Amino acid sequence: MPERIFIGVAWPYANGPLHLGQIAGAYLPADIFARYHRLRGNDVLMVSGTDQHGTPITIRAELEGLTPQQVVDKYHAQYLDVWEKLGISFDRYTTTGTDNHRQVVGDLFLGLMREGLIYPENGEYAYCANDNRFLPDRYVDGTCPHCGFERARGDQCDRCGRTLDPHELIDWRCHICGATPQMRESEHFFFKLSALQERLRQWVESVGQGIWRPNVYGFTMNWLTEGLRDRAITRDVEWGVPLPIEGYDDKRIYVWFEACTGYLSAAIEWSEGRTDGRTWRDYWSDPDTRGYYFIGKDNIPFHTIVWTGMLVGYSDDGNLGQLNLPVNVPANEFLSLEGQKFSTSQNWAVWVPDYLERYDPDPLRYYLSANMPEFGDADFSWREFYRRNNDELVATFGNLVHRVLTLTNRNFEGLVPAAGPLDGDDRALIERASQTLEDVAASLEEPRFREGIGKAMALAADANRYIDLKAPWRTAREDRERTATTLSTALTAIAALKTALYPFMPHASERLHALLGFDSDIMADGWTVNPPPAGQALQTPTPLFTKLDEGTVEREMAILEAQTAR
Repeated sequence: MPERIFIGVAWPYANGPLHLGQIAGAYLPADIFARYHRLRGNDVLMVSGTDQHGTPITIRAELEGLTPQQVVDKYHAQYLDVWEKLGISFDRYTTTGTDNHRQVVGDLFLGLMREGLIYPENGEYAYCANDNRFLPDRYVDGTCPHCGFERARGDQCDRCGRTLDPHELIDWRCHICGATPQMRESEHFFFKLSALQERLRQWVESVGQGIWRPNVYGFTMNWLTEGLRDRAITRDVEWGVPLPIEGYDDKRIYVWFEACTGYLSAAIEWSEGRTDGRTWRDYWSDPDTRGYYFIGKDNIPFHTIVWTGMLVGYSDDGNLGQLNLPVNVPANEFLSLEGQKFSTSQNWAVWVPDYLERYDPDPLRYYLSANMPEFGDADFSWREFYRRNNDELVATFGNLVHRVLTLTNRNFEGLVPAAGPLDGDDRALIERASQTLEDVAASLEEPRFREGIGKAMALAADANRYIDLKAPWRTAREDRERTATTLSTALTAIAALKTALYPFMPHASERLHALLGFDSDIMADGWTVNPPPAGQALQTPTPLFTKLDEGTVEREMAILEAQTAR
């Protein structure tokens, strides 16, 4: 029976182009997972959107002399272009600037307030007398009190990952002018996380233990062991979602509260105007729906603790009703670049729009899948990208497809030959093809993407060895039936690869689907081995992948060094 799967994906700040670290961290794994489940026939809803209210946007706007909305419009359009070219298949990709989002944030805020989980309180906050303004957390820089990192932000340390309050920073300073802030009193609203401590602990232990990735479970339990603290959810800023109550026109709801709500508001937006009977409540109220959140390492507690706390604490009798909790939060670790951490401020990054101007999307999807930072940090290097493209995609998978189709075209006039009696080698490869789909599925269910793509590529290597053993270019001269059986068997393995690799490299799989003579949608086959039937006309073989020249690494390293020198 088909399952219903909800997939929430991290919302990128609209403050600059996307880089490869972000793709490997959240967007590619989410898309692999979604494509796999759709191919299995499951009902999938994958949503995300551009976070347009974070302080990174206002900082970028001030640097570029633009309004925050102009910055958002610029990068939101760029993100949409990236998703289309890279093949990230959102069912709804929106922004936090919609009326619908403001309404849903307000409903959640009021629902938690009715339960006594949001309350006002006066406190002291960072204020820059030089700029005559209260400073949002990211407008405060300083040294992390936990690890000594000198460029920590007022909300988080990028080195050790600890969440912070601005006043905890050592030698703190205003991000705008460098002056030392003062502490001044202001009234804000707080989310009473402390009241949810035991309920969240019980939930994490029952759902996450032995199922979540170790870093996710460990990070979450550390927060719970230290004891949850109430957190301010409003700020003295002008750019953001207004409070749904009167008398607070100069305050906005803090981004970590309202951006997480985007998973719900995006689903509601997707639901509007549908005529197929599907609604957002199917994914948020049906307890049989499984919800997954794909995020980066630095966002773990905001999803396993804060967002889940908001869902746990929301009043059941509110406008939104009972809301499902996550089943899994498969957060990835960090991806570095040539041994160094990605740095947008120093331009040490491979920007996705730049990559897509020079290369096809699937080699990147393949390399990031095979090198995904699931259980530890990983590194992107141009030399390894070059090697994997040429040695694995071109020489292993692409070569298998090209020589089998070429031999079939040459010896059987481009028609799939009928197999004769199978020997042990034939049966072994056919069984291996079927087993590979089961094995890859088992990995993707976990989800373990590196493991899954490794199992698929192992089948390609086995099929190449089979072709070398059977040598159909030689048997074609003396045993037509044997040659037909060999090529038919190889086409069965290739059909399995088309399916197994579709979640990882959809563009290549769709081209291969057409090369095998199918004119149907690749989704119609489902997660099965569906070889082309005897007599089906194959297309004229063309390479699936492009071999990179030896100067690729040198050129890309020169580009990287030049952009950091700007």
